[in-house]
Amino acid sequence: MKVVVGCDHGGFAYKAAVIAEIVQAGHAAEDLGADSADPVDYPDYAEAVGRAVQRGAADRGILLCGSGIGAAIAANKIPGVRAGVGHDVYSARQGVEHDDMNVLVLGARVIGPALVPALVSAFLSARFSGEPRHLRRLKKVAALEGRCEPRSD
Repeated sequence: MKVVVGCDHGGFAYKAAVIAEIVQAGHAAEDLGADSADPVDYPDYAEAVGRAVQRGAADRGILLCGSGIGAAIAANKIPGVRAGVGHDVYSARQGVEHDDMNVLVLGARVIGPALVPALVSAFLSARFSGEPRHLRRLKKVAALEGRCEPRSD
């Protein structure tokens, strides 16, 4: 699986650990920035990650910002992106299994560094269940985006 990673200055401190966890799990990681802890605008990185997922250049994405909220809001503006904040292992896993989440958003000021590996692992190892009730709900989400069907992966 190819995973793109992006962050703003608030999430920069954890970006290397996220990338290391992706690679350790046997996946390909692409760093889309930011390249330092200097202040930047989170929507720029949310867009870079979201567009890569949207066009199929990556299977999944991980975003980091201070709280996780801003980056999630921005990423979810891109049709086909299903970004969710995952500050606990259950949400990082269940978001994929039930909601076909394709972008995990982490708030570096909310989680501690010890939680990063578990969250990334839960997200990467989870698979969408494909259950009829979940597919029905995803079709409704796709309709909210103005699309007829959810992107099939």
